Amino acid sequence: MKTLKFMADGMLGKLTRWLRMLGQNVEYSESLDDKELIKIAEEQHRTLLTRDLTLYQKATTLGLSAFLVDGSTETEKLANVAKRFNLSLEVDVTISRCPKCNTQIKPISKAEAVNKIPEKTSMHYKEFWMCPQCEKVYWHGAHWKQIEKTLKSAKQVVGKLDRF
Repeated sequence: MKTLKFMADGMLGKLTRWLRMLGQNVEYSESLDDKELIKIAEEQHRTLLTRDLTLYQKATTLGLSAFLVDGSTETEKLANVAKRFNLSLEVDVTISRCPKCNTQIKPISKAEAVNKIPEKTSMHYKEFWMCPQCEKVYWHGAHWKQIEKTLKSAKQVVGKLDRF
Protein backbone atom coordinates (compact mmCIF):
# COMPACT_ATOMS: atom_id res chain seq x y z
CA MET A 1 0.00 0.00 0.00
CA LYS A 2 1.27 3.42 -0.85
CA THR A 3 1.81 5.90 1.95
CA LEU A 4 0.76 9.42 1.22
CA LYS A 5 1.58 12.62 3.06
CA PHE A 6 -1.32 14.70 4.29
CA MET A 7 -1.80 17.95 6.21
CA ALA A 8 -5.15 17.95 8.03
CA ASP A 9 -6.85 21.08 9.30
CA GLY A 10 -8.07 21.50 12.89
CA MET A 11 -11.54 20.14 12.09
CA LEU A 12 -10.18 16.70 11.19
CA GLY A 13 -8.60 15.39 14.40
CA LYS A 14 -10.56 12.11 14.49
CA LEU A 15 -9.99 11.50 10.78
CA THR A 16 -6.27 12.13 11.34
CA ARG A 17 -6.12 9.38 13.96
CA TRP A 18 -7.91 6.94 11.63
CA LEU A 19 -5.59 7.69 8.74
CA ARG A 20 -2.52 7.29 10.95
CA MET A 21 -3.76 3.88 12.14
CA LEU A 22 -4.09 2.95 8.46
CA GLY A 23 -0.43 3.85 7.93
CA GLN A 24 -0.81 7.29 6.38
CA ASN A 25 1.58 10.11 7.28
CA VAL A 26 -0.70 12.90 8.53
CA GLU A 27 0.45 16.16 10.10
CA TYR A 28 -2.19 17.84 12.22
CA SER A 29 -2.59 20.77 14.56
CA GLU A 30 -5.66 22.44 15.98
CA SER A 31 -3.82 25.74 16.33
CA LEU A 32 -2.54 26.44 12.82
CA ASP A 33 -4.21 29.12 10.74
CA ASP A 34 -4.92 28.78 7.00
CA LYS A 35 -1.66 30.46 6.00
CA GLU A 36 0.41 28.08 8.16
CA LEU A 37 -1.49 25.01 6.91
CA ILE A 38 -0.84 26.01 3.31
CA LYS A 39 2.83 26.73 4.03
CA ILE A 40 3.40 23.30 5.61
CA ALA A 41 1.48 21.50 2.84
CA GLU A 42 3.57 23.31 0.23
CA GLU A 43 6.98 22.93 1.91
CA GLN A 44 6.48 19.26 2.82
CA HIS A 45 4.63 18.29 -0.38
CA ARG A 46 1.54 17.21 1.54
CA THR A 47 -2.04 16.97 0.33
CA LEU A 48 -4.18 19.34 2.37
CA LEU A 49 -7.30 17.76 3.87
CA THR A 50 -9.93 20.25 4.96
CA ARG A 51 -13.64 20.76 5.58
CA ASP A 52 -13.23 24.50 4.94
CA LEU A 53 -14.25 25.46 1.39
CA THR A 54 -12.36 28.77 1.51
CA LEU A 55 -9.13 27.05 2.61
CA TYR A 56 -9.59 24.40 -0.07
CA GLN A 57 -10.04 27.09 -2.72
CA LYS A 58 -6.95 29.02 -1.51
CA ALA A 59 -4.83 25.86 -1.65
CA THR A 60 -5.99 24.77 -5.11
CA THR A 61 -5.58 28.31 -6.47
CA LEU A 62 -1.95 28.10 -5.38
CA GLY A 63 -1.60 24.79 -7.23
CA LEU A 64 -1.44 22.66 -4.10
CA SER A 65 -2.94 19.21 -3.82
CA ALA A 66 -6.03 19.51 -1.62
CA PHE A 67 -9.17 17.56 -0.88
CA LEU A 68 -12.41 18.95 0.51
CA VAL A 69 -13.51 16.26 2.97
CA ASP A 70 -17.21 15.57 2.83
CA GLY A 71 -19.34 13.49 5.20
CA SER A 72 -21.55 14.00 8.20
CA THR A 73 -20.00 11.15 10.24
CA GLU A 74 -16.42 10.08 10.85
CA THR A 75 -17.14 6.90 8.90
CA GLU A 76 -18.31 8.90 5.87
CA LYS A 77 -15.30 11.23 6.06
CA LEU A 78 -12.94 8.25 6.25
CA ALA A 79 -14.72 6.53 3.36
CA ASN A 80 -14.54 9.65 1.17
CA VAL A 81 -10.80 10.09 1.77
CA ALA A 82 -10.17 6.35 1.24
CA LYS A 83 -12.13 6.44 -2.02
CA ARG A 84 -10.42 9.58 -3.33
CA PHE A 85 -6.89 8.35 -2.56
CA ASN A 86 -7.49 4.61 -3.06
CA LEU A 87 -6.54 3.78 0.53
CA SER A 88 -6.97 0.37 2.09
CA LEU A 89 -9.42 0.34 4.97
CA GLU A 90 -7.48 -2.41 6.76
CA VAL A 91 -5.17 -1.82 9.71
CA ASP A 92 -1.72 -3.25 8.98
CA VAL A 93 0.31 -2.81 12.16
CA THR A 94 3.55 -3.17 10.19
CA ILE A 95 2.89 0.31 8.73
CA SER A 96 0.54 1.86 11.32
CA ARG A 97 1.46 5.17 12.83
CA CYS A 98 0.83 6.44 16.33
CA PRO A 99 -2.62 8.07 16.31
CA LYS A 100 -1.31 10.70 18.73
CA CYS A 101 2.03 11.80 17.23
CA ASN A 102 2.28 10.28 13.71
CA THR A 103 5.44 8.22 14.36
CA GLN A 104 5.47 4.69 12.93
CA ILE A 105 4.76 2.18 15.72
CA LYS A 106 7.05 -0.79 16.37
CA PRO A 107 6.33 -4.25 17.78
CA ILE A 108 7.57 -4.82 21.30
CA SER A 109 7.67 -7.91 23.47
CA LYS A 110 5.23 -8.53 26.27
CA ALA A 111 8.15 -8.16 28.69
CA GLU A 112 8.87 -4.67 27.30
CA ALA A 113 5.19 -3.71 27.53
CA VAL A 114 4.38 -5.10 30.96
CA ASN A 115 5.44 -2.03 32.99
CA LYS A 116 3.67 0.35 30.61
CA ILE A 117 0.21 -1.27 30.51
CA PRO A 118 -2.51 -2.23 33.02
CA GLU A 119 -1.83 -5.54 34.77
CA LYS A 120 -5.02 -7.19 33.45
CA THR A 121 -4.05 -6.24 29.91
CA SER A 122 -0.81 -8.23 30.15
CA MET A 123 -2.82 -11.24 31.31
CA HIS A 124 -5.15 -11.17 28.29
CA TYR A 125 -3.03 -10.01 25.34
CA LYS A 126 0.19 -11.21 23.74
CA GLU A 127 0.96 -8.71 20.97
CA PHE A 128 1.98 -5.12 21.65
CA TRP A 129 3.28 -2.15 19.69
CA MET A 130 4.86 1.02 20.97
CA CYS A 131 5.45 4.46 19.57
CA PRO A 132 9.19 5.15 19.82
CA GLN A 133 8.45 8.89 20.03
CA CYS A 134 5.74 9.27 22.69
CA GLU A 135 6.10 5.72 24.13
CA LYS A 136 2.36 5.00 23.99
CA VAL A 137 1.72 1.24 23.93
CA TYR A 138 -0.99 -0.29 21.73
CA TRP A 139 -2.66 -3.70 21.59
CA HIS A 140 -5.79 -5.24 20.07
CA GLY A 141 -7.93 -4.65 23.14
CA ALA A 142 -11.68 -4.55 23.69
CA HIS A 143 -11.89 -1.42 21.51
CA TRP A 144 -10.65 -3.42 18.52
CA LYS A 145 -14.14 -4.71 17.68
CA GLN A 146 -15.34 -1.10 17.35
CA ILE A 147 -12.37 -0.23 15.12
CA GLU A 148 -13.19 -3.19 12.85
CA LYS A 149 -16.88 -2.24 12.82
CA THR A 150 -16.09 1.34 11.78
CA LEU A 151 -13.73 0.17 9.03
CA LYS A 152 -16.34 -2.30 7.77
CA SER A 153 -18.92 0.51 7.66
CA ALA A 154 -16.47 2.76 5.82
CA LYS A 155 -15.93 -0.01 3.24
CA GLN A 156 -19.69 -0.22 2.74
CA VAL A 157 -19.86 3.55 2.18
CA VAL A 158 -17.03 3.29 -0.38
CA GLY A 159 -19.00 0.51 -2.10
CA LYS A 160 -22.01 2.80 -2.37
CA LEU A 161 -19.80 5.61 -3.73
CA ASP A 162 -18.48 3.22 -6.39
CA ARG A 163 -22.00 2.80 -7.75
CA PHE A 164 -22.35 6.51 -8.54
